[in-house]
Amino acid sequence: MQSGLYVSLSSQIALERRLTTIADNMANVNTTGFRGTEVKFDEMLGETGNKINAKIAYVSQGNDYLSGDSGELEHTGNMLDFAIKGDAWFSLDTPAGKVLTKDGRFTMKENGELVSVRGYPVLDAGGSPITLNKAAGEPKVGADGLIYQDGRQVGSLGLFEADISKGYLRYENSGIMTTEQPRAVTDRFNVGVQQGYLENSNVNAMHEITQLIEVNRAFESMTSLSKDSEASFSEAIKTLGGSR
Repeated sequence: MQSGLYVSLSSQIALERRLTTIADNMANVNTTGFRGTEVKFDEMLGETGNKINAKIAYVSQGNDYLSGDSGELEHTGNMLDFAIKGDAWFSLDTPAGKVLTKDGRFTMKENGELVSVRGYPVLDAGGSPITLNKAAGEPKVGADGLIYQDGRQVGSLGLFEADISKGYLRYENSGIMTTEQPRAVTDRFNVGVQQGYLENSNVNAMHEITQLIEVNRAFESMTSLSKDSEASFSEAIKTLGGSR
């Protein structure tokens, strides 16, 4: 009977973790470049410790990972809006260090420095801030990320990749800091830049709502199981106590 309580408790902890990620995803359903969080749960086997030594399955607390699905591309017509086609990220120089992002809403400062919507410098493939000529007008950027003004190449948008499965931390809403050092993308055959577009959040609101309903139902079932196990345990104690 105690085993049932432990199994129920492990499930409730896992479900609470899933509820947290669903809430975060829903809060960022309209955040440009946001990648939703998913949770992978593993089964852990324990032994009852009785004569038959039966195996009992518990649920792990789960490991977070970023959804690899791309968000829909939205045409804005703004020459300083950029979206990435393929598995790559822009890189920003922030107070916390280099941050990867899919949010391509850039602007040009008075000194020509290209910055993110939060004012962080946008980096080229070599990890240096990109500075343009403000007097030369709006830049034109090709699918390869090369930046042109007045028909001359003046820089390039850095595109980076990293193995996110090795660990990451979120930075603000759409940024991430990876455990593995990001690498500049050199083979651009499957990766490119689209000027005048933005990548929307990849969160599917209807899917998240469906998941929320399922998690709530599962939580209610586990709560009911806990109450039944506690009641049975109490009855057993009363019975054993009364037989003395």
